[in-house]
Amino acid sequence: MQGPFHRGSSRKPMGEINVVPFIDVMLVLLVIFMITAPMLTQGVQVDLPQVTSEPIEEMEDREPIVVSVDREGQYYLSLGDEETPVSLDDIADRIIVILDRRPDTPVMVRGDRNVSYGQVVTLMSTLQVAGVSNVGLISEPPSGADEN
Repeated sequence: MQGPFHRGSSRKPMGEINVVPFIDVMLVLLVIFMITAPMLTQGVQVDLPQVTSEPIEEMEDREPIVVSVDREGQYYLSLGDEETPVSLDDIADRIIVILDRRPDTPVMVRGDRNVSYGQVVTLMSTLQVAGVSNVGLISEPPSGADEN
């Protein structure tokens, strides 16, 4: 006899997964990554000179080698995302190895505006000894310049 208060075992087991805890975890991870991502930016602090110049044409499929000189006169070599401090003596050896593998790789120089002109010229001379015939100089546009 089944009445209104009868508790039968006619309930079927639930075959669904509760995804609410997973959504909570994903939102917490999203917030953590949004906060920590700007802190992961690495690089050498270089105060570039501000000049008006034409941008270099696009280099499709060629990641440039960037040699930087910071305010203290330290040299850094970067290819892609990897940036390593190097001595002036090691720059030529590393550039030669890279250009042997990929001879069409462009070479760019970033020099802090407060570094002496002589250090940049010495760096460019070292690059010339390494066989680099064409060097690009990286600068920033003036702070009040119109961007096209």
